[in-house]
Amino acid sequence: MRPRELKRQAVLADARHRRTISFYRYVKLSDPEAFRLHLISAWTDFGCLGRIYVAREGINAQMNVPEENWVKFDVWVQSQPELAGVPYKVAVEEGEASSFYKLAIKVKEKIVADGLDDASFDVTSTGEYLTAKEMNEYVEDPNAVVVDMRNAYESEIGHFEKSIKPNVDTFREELQVVPDLLKEHKDKKIALYCTGGIRCEKASAWLKHQGYTNVRHLKGGVIDYKHQVEREGLPNKFKGKNFVFDERLGERVGDEIISTCHLCSKNKSDTHHHCKNQICHVLFLSCDSCLEKHAGYCGLRCRLLDKFPAKPKKIFARYYNRYFKGSQFKKARLRQGVEKYY
Repeated sequence: MRPRELKRQAVLADARHRRTISFYRYVKLSDPEAFRLHLISAWTDFGCLGRIYVAREGINAQMNVPEENWVKFDVWVQSQPELAGVPYKVAVEEGEASSFYKLAIKVKEKIVADGLDDASFDVTSTGEYLTAKEMNEYVEDPNAVVVDMRNAYESEIGHFEKSIKPNVDTFREELQVVPDLLKEHKDKKIALYCTGGIRCEKASAWLKHQGYTNVRHLKGGVIDYKHQVEREGLPNKFKGKNFVFDERLGERVGDEIISTCHLCSKNKSDTHHHCKNQICHVLFLSCDSCLEKHAGYCGLRCRLLDKFPAKPKKIFARYYNRYFKGSQFKKARLRQGVEKYY
């Protein structure tokens, strides 16, 4: 059994209920590696699982915590000078299984890969926050533009009404195309949104640097929007699912299913799956019928390749990883009829 599968089985055998959260903070860390070790020591004792990035500019955490240790975890986090007062985005819904199967804390160049030279503009000059109520007003305002700062495979399954949804596969690419997409809207009010808010912090500062002065962004992202809507009894202007970067791959925000199965292009589906062929591992949407028909593969090619003996499969994997590995992140490649940008 592979190490990943062993970890999965160990977590599945742990019957404790877990709370899935995310949080981020831009804060100067003089020694990210020492901070990483500090987090590992404490969070391992608490039984935390997740994927956390640490850099000199701060921390970006997506994780879960055993409910029985939640208070201890919260007290510890809020007692750290670098994290005191940090707000958590609590998952809209938990899946049947754990959202994470291991604790991985990595030191990165940046806590979000954006491809920007931070020295070339004021990264602290971010747009003001929007509440859920204000976001709804922007959606209905003809003099406002709402922009989805997530990737195409995210907006495909869920997005705000009337929003601009760039057809991109990375945040880095989106920051390159969005200023051009908004040229005709430069004098309008602009609202940005993303999953939990972190991408919009940098994006709003970048757009302001590009000359867009009236830029705001949704506080806490789609996750907190859902909580605000329910708490305040507001209309829900978000349609479909919110994609999340953990084992759940999505959480229900709107009741609608707005996307279609990639394999048959007929049945409605907003459930993502990874191709069963580990060399491919691409994300695709599939209805239950097609998933069973294709045995968990994204297509016939992957199904046939996976039947190859180990040695030729290894040779192909080496070739694929060398020349095509980057394209596995083009997770929208199976989508049908999508225009160039929006």
